Amino acid sequence: MLQYILRRALLMIPTLIVTSLVAYIIIELPPGDFATSYVANLAAQGDMASQETARVIREQYGLDQPATVRYLKWMQGILTQGNFGIAFELRQPVSSFIWERVWLTLALSLGSILITWALAFPIGIYSAVKQYSIGDYFFTFLGFIGIAVPGFLLALVLMYVQFKYLGQTSGGLFSSEFLTAPWSWDKVLDLLQHIWLPVIILAVGGTAELIRIMRANLLDELRKPYVITARAKGLPEWRVLLKYPVRLALNPFVSTIGWTLPFLVSGSIILSVVMNLPTTGPMLLRALQVQDMYLAGALILILSVLTIIGTLLSDILLAWLDPRIRYQ
Repeated sequence: MLQYILRRALLMIPTLIVTSLVAYIIIELPPGDFATSYVANLAAQGDMASQETARVIREQYGLDQPATVRYLKWMQGILTQGNFGIAFELRQPVSSFIWERVWLTLALSLGSILITWALAFPIGIYSAVKQYSIGDYFFTFLGFIGIAVPGFLLALVLMYVQFKYLGQTSGGLFSSEFLTAPWSWDKVLDLLQHIWLPVIILAVGGTAELIRIMRANLLDELRKPYVITARAKGLPEWRVLLKYPVRLALNPFVSTIGWTLPFLVSGSIILSVVMNLPTTGPMLLRALQVQDMYLAGALILILSVLTIIGTLLSDILLAWLDPRIRYQ
């Protein structure tokens, strides 16, 4: 197993290099650059900026250099100094402000994932064991509702209810006095008071989907000969259920880690915009809109790293859970 992990870890290096190159090319594909967007925004506000302004901006940020040179300098800064470049619009190093948003997004999404698994796991088992019962129909109905209702719409409804009947506003993750305050125990408590609503909203859709997946997989396992044989030998039902069928039905839970980790960073952009959440989703959207290439590239690179790490974790856990999988 150690050899398998080392081999996969070594393969991550060329994968990340290719991914960073592809991400950089995609960011470069739209016509124009940050200077073009900046001058166009000023013109839209009535400030007729000249082409001289655009030329100065390009020289200031090195946008007048060839794309290959800029890419190599960007990668050199990341590998040697951990420097992701300058965020053009904010005029600050990307690494000076990006990590706080990354950690906030991780806390938000990890909480939603834990709730998702804690609910989907037992409900999916119950729906499979009690197939076509009243409880199964009830959870199936709730699952379809959870899948059908967009997260941002549920957020608007819950925000209205909270404001109308509880007299509280739920936008953001901090109270106004803690927005710019340094981290402290009081700020953590304030975060916990605000984070529960977006956590629940993010968990609704994922819970509904995994309930259906868990139910379908477990029903398939329960009909297999080894389960029938175990029951014929007189083993207790709980042991028959938990020994192998549930363990094998957990595969979809584990396999979702590969795409769950990048989702932790990207989050739901629309939900973050609606609830004014300081996550990386709106930041990435804004960076792409103004062609802030280093900020967008840094976020995409972080997503890529988390995707590769998540895939590695999924493969290892799947091989541990399912004896039919071998380290190849």
